[in-house]
Amino acid sequence: MQFTAMILSNIEVSPGYWRMRMTAPPECATASPGQFIMVRVNGAIDPLLRRPFGIFDIGTYRPSQSGAQPQPFLEILYRVVGKGTAMLSTLHSSDLLDVLGPLGKGFALGKPDEEKLIVGGGVGLAPLYLLAKELVKESKVRLFAGGRTRDDILCITEFERLGIESYTATEDGSLGECGLVTEALLRRLDRLQRSATIYACGPHGMLNAVAQIAAERSIPCQVSLEGYMACGVGACLGCVVPGRSHSPETPDFRCVCTEGPVFESGELKWRE
Repeated sequence: MQFTAMILSNIEVSPGYWRMRMTAPPECATASPGQFIMVRVNGAIDPLLRRPFGIFDIGTYRPSQSGAQPQPFLEILYRVVGKGTAMLSTLHSSDLLDVLGPLGKGFALGKPDEEKLIVGGGVGLAPLYLLAKELVKESKVRLFAGGRTRDDILCITEFERLGIESYTATEDGSLGECGLVTEALLRRLDRLQRSATIYACGPHGMLNAVAQIAAERSIPCQVSLEGYMACGVGACLGCVVPGRSHSPETPDFRCVCTEGPVFESGELKWRE
């Protein structure tokens, strides 16, 4: 659905990364972890297209008016990378946004008696927090967060407040281990004594590595893709990705905004 949201807060949580809270209609309270919204940043035609953002959190707030009832809100994490997100970072409380959502297919929560391993990097952590809030109700959850520097490791405190054990790795060694977060994931899998499911969101190279690890060990793995979307509803087909049987002779494409953004990793074609 399309709705007008009022910004409640817009805070820089790490250099270049922002966390925005906005009002939302009651229907958004039932959004699934992994779903996203499309935001029109400016009422003018520049920038023309909406921007997609994974839903980081959903909750309620109490308006300042005396006797007012709690109202729903949703939060997004975003990184300033271009004109649209740069404009978004200049907005303040009480500014309005034109929003479309919740959209897409979210994560499947899996079996309660298995361990859940969450892998994310940068704004890829955005849809994983709402997922973690649901998973911890019935399962043991571990977080593996990676990035180039400590600035790319976002909102770890929020995950840890849920009782989640976290592992961090940065390529420059400025936070946690020095190296790739997939190395910490492999060590955990070597010690695993029961079944598990992997959930991942982040840069394509990281998702490719996680998907290969899951395939080699026959572990269920769900990935959330960060596709470039123009419409968010499957009309423009600008966000398609190759499916597992794709070839020049037999094209097989999946639409990220409607068939995803969450896919079983085995559904997609990855680099060898």
